[in-house]
Parts: sequence; C-alpha cells; structure tokens
Amino acid sequence: MYGNTGVCRVEEIGKPEYISDSDTLYYKLSPVYDTEVIYTPVDTKAFMRPVMSKEQAEKLIDRIPEIPETICDNRDMKMLNERYRACLNTHENDDLVRLIKSVYMKNKRSIKAGRHMGQTDQQYMKRAEKMLYGELAVALGMEFNQIQPYIKRRVAELEKKQA
Repeated sequence: MYGNTGVCRVEEIGKPEYISDSDTLYYKLSPVYDTEVIYTPVDTKAFMRPVMSKEQAEKLIDRIPEIPETICDNRDMKMLNERYRACLNTHENDDLVRLIKSVYMKNKRSIKAGRHMGQTDQQYMKRAEKMLYGELAVALGMEFNQIQPYIKRRVAELEKKQA
C-alpha cells in the first residue's frame, strides 16, 4: 500500500536513469489498478506498508458490522472535505470502512428525502472504495469488482447467524 494511491507492485529497486546526481535508491511502483509508474525514494516519508494477509482481510470483513459509521450531515463543504481527507490519511482500513459506511448511509437518507448524493461524498467514497477494495482483492486473490458483492454476502451471512 502506497499513500492514497492504494495497492502497488514493487517492480524494481534502483536508480532511475533520469536522476544522475544522487546515490539514492528508488522504488519503481506500479499501481495495480492504474497505469502510471511511481518512483519514490526507498527512505521516503510517504506512507507505505505491505498488503494485508488473507486472514487479516477475512477478519476485517467479519468486523464490518461492528465498525460504526460517523454521522456526517455537515453542510460546510470545507469541513466535510477535511473530515473525509482525514479518514483517508490515517491509512487505517477501519477508517476506510467507516467512511464508506457513513457516505452510504448518508446517501440512503438523501434518497429518502428526494435528494442525490453530493459530489464530495461521491468522490471520497470512490477513493475509499478503491483503496479498501483494491487491497482486499489482492489479499483474497479476487477481482476488484468481486469484492463489494463478496462483502455484502459475508455480512448478510454473519447477520443471519447472529439473528
């Protein structure tokens, strides 16, 4: 996992040809769900960590019903942006789940009231889903588009067992 880009493959570690005056080694990263190439120093301060294991992914999915959404009915767009950005920048999967659940529930309330999902809500939900679902897909050996239905099915099964 690299910053807010999400899952990346480390293609190589070395010195890019276009940098001639440095002895610094760089990771050459290829985002799994994008086409760009990222070069970052191996001693970067940017957030990086290994992708979660299959067991960690399964445990996270099992905990989704327990992770509370945050009520975010704030109409101040600057505050809403800051709140969502803070959720993304923790790089914690629980916060990504919380953000996705919060926007999903907010959208449900908006539809009931005859309104549409706001653009800010939509953008941050997509970013959170890209990061979370991307990591879950890699950890579980699944396709990205299989993750949301898989989560819904697993959560429904868990709720049935608890009923």
